[in-house]
Amino acid sequence: MLEDEFEKLPAGIFAERRKLLVLGGLLVLLLLTCLIALVLGAYNVSLMDVLRILLRHLDLFDGAAEADAMQNIIVWEVRLPRIILAALVGMTLAVAGGVFQGCFRNPLVDTFILGVASGSAFGAALAIVIPSFFLSLQLSAFLFGALAVAAAYFTARVRGETPVVTLILAGVIIGSVFDALVAMLQYFARDAALREIVFWLMGGFYYSTWKDVLMLAPFTIASTLFLWGMGWKLNILSMGDEEAKALGIQTERLKAVLIAVATLATAVAVSLVGIIAWVGLLMPHAARMLLGPDHRYMLPGAALLGATYMVVCDTLAKTLTSAEIPVGILTSLVGAPFLIILLRSKAGAVFGGSP
Repeated sequence: MLEDEFEKLPAGIFAERRKLLVLGGLLVLLLLTCLIALVLGAYNVSLMDVLRILLRHLDLFDGAAEADAMQNIIVWEVRLPRIILAALVGMTLAVAGGVFQGCFRNPLVDTFILGVASGSAFGAALAIVIPSFFLSLQLSAFLFGALAVAAAYFTARVRGETPVVTLILAGVIIGSVFDALVAMLQYFARDAALREIVFWLMGGFYYSTWKDVLMLAPFTIASTLFLWGMGWKLNILSMGDEEAKALGIQTERLKAVLIAVATLATAVAVSLVGIIAWVGLLMPHAARMLLGPDHRYMLPGAALLGATYMVVCDTLAKTLTSAEIPVGILTSLVGAPFLIILLRSKAGAVFGGSP
């Protein structure tokens, strides 16, 4: 009897339950990673002290008198905002990368393909070399990152349409122009400014504060929820422009909206922490291999994986050696072998070809 009822259930329900279980597992993994990251560091703080401080600040435990003042500052004012900022940046870059790959139907596209990294780098370098011209380094990096993407988009727009290949080429051209401008500023910069530019270009969370978290969190949450909600349209868009138009989708308008939202969130993240590569390229692939190509599941999976990956890399960056390693270096060193392993184990099932 039970076997008969079992056979009547639609086969897809098991796949969806499995995906929900995987997403739940990724969420638990992210929380555990953040908890471990709170414990690790140059100053020794036990797990029980970390939990006590967190519960006290959340008004779930009245242990103010028991908390050590130094431990409280380190956990609540130094480590926690840094970990949350790292998770938000990883989430933003991973989701934006997944959206770009879906829009362009190209698995090798990442968040920086339209020149946002190069534009932000130029804005940051300009603010460092000529600080009196701009309100802040972050604002300058954000404005020039957005300007680079706008320039790439309008350069590629021909007779009311924006072909994907032309848009990618325009992004490469605009990015090259800003790269050249950054190199020129580095050439003329004094030694102290040159070191600061190079340090910013390698990315890092050295000076993270709650103010940075509050600045990025609204963009990350709003853009992630919006792009996740558009996942079903991304599925149709991934079939091709002609097929999407036949189903009533206005492809040009949809691409413009998706790219604008993903780019805006990316530009804000980059302006706060510098250039951090590979996250936008790797995490969508990893999520696709775990959850399949359906953007309704792939995008939240990429968000959780990106956040976990960034927290892990940042924790390694500050604990591996006595001098902190720029996190952008670690994302490249850790990310490349990770992608190779995933590609060799599951590439056939996801991208076609021999498994």
